[in-house]
Amino acid sequence: MNIRSLKDIPPWQWPKNAGKIILGVLRNDQSDESDRLLAAELGGDYVVINDDLADALLSILCNPRESNTLRRQAAISLGPALESADIDGFEDPDDVPITEPMFLKIRKTLQTLYMDTETPKQVRRPVLEASVRASEKWHENAVAAAYRSDDVDWKLTAVFCMRYLRGFDKQILESLESQNPDILYHALFAAGNWEIDAAWPHIAALVASEDTEKELLLAAIEAAAFIRPHKASEILRPLLRSDDDDVVGAVHEAMAMADAMNEDEEDADENSKTFH
Repeated sequence: MNIRSLKDIPPWQWPKNAGKIILGVLRNDQSDESDRLLAAELGGDYVVINDDLADALLSILCNPRESNTLRRQAAISLGPALESADIDGFEDPDDVPITEPMFLKIRKTLQTLYMDTETPKQVRRPVLEASVRASEKWHENAVAAAYRSDDVDWKLTAVFCMRYLRGFDKQILESLESQNPDILYHALFAAGNWEIDAAWPHIAALVASEDTEKELLLAAIEAAAFIRPHKASEILRPLLRSDDDDVVGAVHEAMAMADAMNEDEEDADENSKTFH
């Protein structure tokens, strides 16, 4: 089996040697660029990512002789493992795909690359986007500076990062009024993640409009469940009549999430009454 065969198989059905196949392609700088790009993409999957693959991705990312496209993908692929390790911690090593030393190495390397203004923009942006998934103090200033930039690409990166950083409610609300659909898309996820109540009118309007692009609609559906779970079903239920299975599926998931959040809130209230 080769790297291209893996692309057409769901990760949970990959053979046991999938990680070794991916690692071999990543380390072979004589392989076709397209194969190494695919390997960099697949190498970040939770099913296979480990210290060896993470180290290979870091080596590519830090090598200025590699193409910016390949370096960019390497940075992106490190993000999920970084986030998983940051959330789960290292009390049980079996719960985390990478070790703590590798986690710390990735964080330090990404910070160094970002702080080096000689790093190409095409690489520096995804470095910030990946690193913020295990946020540190330096990210606040970095994201704020990116948002203030007149460069729309950096502003987009900033809004993406705001999904992972607290304290940017004002900027997220501003971004919900953006005419740039990519910025609006990531602002919707950020608003939902931080349950920004002031974003509700924007969410409700996008859900109600027949002109909302599908990807934006799906993002708004998800955000609705987090922002006002008590009212989510009210605005989402009409979409169950949609002819689009993706939309109907997203509505069912969002309504289930809203119901779960409502139950959790009711349980918390009951426990509070019992305690007092």
